Amino acid sequence: MSGVDFCGIALAHPIVNGSGTFDAIAARRAFGDSLLERFPFSAFVSKTITLAPREGNPPPRLWEAQSGLINSIGLPNRGLQGYLEHDLPQLAALGVPLITNVMGSTSDEVAQLVEAIGEREEVAAIELNVSCPNVRTGLDIGADPVSLAALVRAVRPLTAKVLIVKLTPNTADVAAVAVAAEAEGADAVSLVNTLRATAFTPRSGGRPWLGGVTGGLSGPAIRAVALSQVAAVARRVRLPIVGMGGVTHGTHAGDLLSAGAHIVAVGTESFRDPAAGARIAQELKSLQIAESTLDEGERI
Repeated sequence: MSGVDFCGIALAHPIVNGSGTFDAIAARRAFGDSLLERFPFSAFVSKTITLAPREGNPPPRLWEAQSGLINSIGLPNRGLQGYLEHDLPQLAALGVPLITNVMGSTSDEVAQLVEAIGEREEVAAIELNVSCPNVRTGLDIGADPVSLAALVRAVRPLTAKVLIVKLTPNTADVAAVAVAAEAEGADAVSLVNTLRATAFTPRSGGRPWLGGVTGGLSGPAIRAVALSQVAAVARRVRLPIVGMGGVTHGTHAGDLLSAGAHIVAVGTESFRDPAAGARIAQELKSLQIAESTLDEGERI
């Protein structure tokens, strides 16, 4: 498996992490510099950064569902200044391209984030997390093509960095939203994010388990949804796609690539296996070699 060119960013292989699913700073504290020698991903996507610091949602924050995980973490982070001063220098030392994920509740907040992050040489790309409420429409910005188009139009001129729009699956027509992002100058899209979900405390008569009441479902349970939505988007746009959702093996990554993804992100599986990214990359490579050998045999 040779390297991959993603929007002009050279990657050693097609496997990256999903935002917020791998704490590289904590992992380096645990594993030391050996992490740098065997880093499991070809690029690192940061957890979501907001303008002001966030504590996140109250606990409990996780629920293990059948074939998946519901999380209601609530985007805890140090805020923009804390990220630039504390996290960014450590993430820049990982030795792989850095993609910074940002989210704001207004277009002005997103603009401030994009402008500040875009000035940093350590950052190769910016990913917009658009799964946040629009106060005028009541919809997630990423669920409404008009709102998303306005946001991308406002921030695209603020940076020359690669701009990735992370789409929400919680919309009637994800491909229409992708088309809007492409029309306003996005360089790539990523999908799928988590599906809205909830869990009840056992024998409570319907009392929510999660401190944030609702959360997002990820893991193998959403794999078929991811394949469907990635394929739908690939049919409508020419943008490179970061495909994700339920990837636990190289075959799943291969399926997303076949559906139209350019690279693949691994998320929930990293909680079970911190080295999952490297394992899945190797499994994918073995599959591609086997398929190539089979194709050559058929041509003889």
